[in-house]
Amino acid sequence: MTGTSAKPRAGFGIFTVVMVIGLVSLGIWQLQRRVEKHALIAALTERLAEAPGALPQPSQWGALTPAKDEFRRVQFQATYESKPDAMVYSSGSAVREDISGPGTWAFLPARLSSGETVVIDAGFVPNTMQDRAQQDQAVKPLHTDAPVMVTGYLRFPEKAGMLTLQENLAKRLWFTRDHLAMAARLGWGTVAPFYIDLEQPVPSSGIPKPGPLEVHLKDDHMQYAITWFSMAGAVLIAFGAWLRAQRRRSR
Repeated sequence: MTGTSAKPRAGFGIFTVVMVIGLVSLGIWQLQRRVEKHALIAALTERLAEAPGALPQPSQWGALTPAKDEFRRVQFQATYESKPDAMVYSSGSAVREDISGPGTWAFLPARLSSGETVVIDAGFVPNTMQDRAQQDQAVKPLHTDAPVMVTGYLRFPEKAGMLTLQENLAKRLWFTRDHLAMAARLGWGTVAPFYIDLEQPVPSSGIPKPGPLEVHLKDDHMQYAITWFSMAGAVLIAFGAWLRAQRRRSR
């Protein structure tokens, strides 16, 4: 073996080792993500199955986090405020099997008996085509100025991605569930750091349509892990075939 031929083999060998280590690391990472996802699904499933508890006191709100409080079921009394509602566009739901097709979620501020404001996602308005008049008609019966016993789930605001459309203030239309941004732009005042995904009560008209939530998180991590491990194996096979061909030529 000449020094000239040895250099390409060594270089390609180093490249192969780096690639295999990288691909195997990605596979191991996906397996770790799978364990974490299963733990999250188990935790969320347990929270969704629990009987509703009392709404945390305002003094406790700052300590609430998505990791330990997302989807916690609560029950409390509140009065919908006579302030502008917001629409949040949706093409479906990852946690509601009964929701399919385009429509909007109706977000409204509600006042607690202690004076604080909590934002409530009162449910789905199907096929609104982002029609402000249709949404106004759907939420009008909720504004009775009478306290309502609410059962729902604690949820936390989403963050808009780089490709998320900007809100349309003329329609009061959002494309992400950021109730804090809605409160700031629509004059709802200071609101709780969470919002409530409504389960009960259901309006007599059925619209907006609240309902129970179910966990339907994607769990493709094993598939991804197998893909990364397979690619690592393919790289090794390719290197072995190349190395055998190089040895035949050097004979």
